[in-house]
Amino acid sequence: MSTKLFVGNLSFNTTENDLQDAFAAHGQVVETNLMMDRTTGRPRGFGFITMSTPEEAQKAIEAMNGAQLDGRALTVNIARPREERPPGGGGGRGPRREYGGGGGGRPNRY
Repeated sequence: MSTKLFVGNLSFNTTENDLQDAFAAHGQVVETNLMMDRTTGRPRGFGFITMSTPEEAQKAIEAMNGAQLDGRALTVNIARPREERPPGGGGGRGPRREYGGGGGGRPNRY
């Protein structure tokens, strides 16, 4: 059974091939996935590596967590499932509403 690893603190210059080569020294790499920003097309500074066995994944964590790649100290650990998020893209507030107001500055007599 394969194990997916999270790899963080990547240089924006690091490629999927760089990741593949770095982790291949510690076992068979099944898949390499470098996360890219949808709007800019630039790397987001993290990615995922899938190792072929949990043992190889553990060896890779021990060897690569804190190791230097392209001048950056990597953060490597077991990838956690993505948390469920409500649909929509952030922001928090709904559509802007105009609130009634104004009364000509007259005091309320009731």
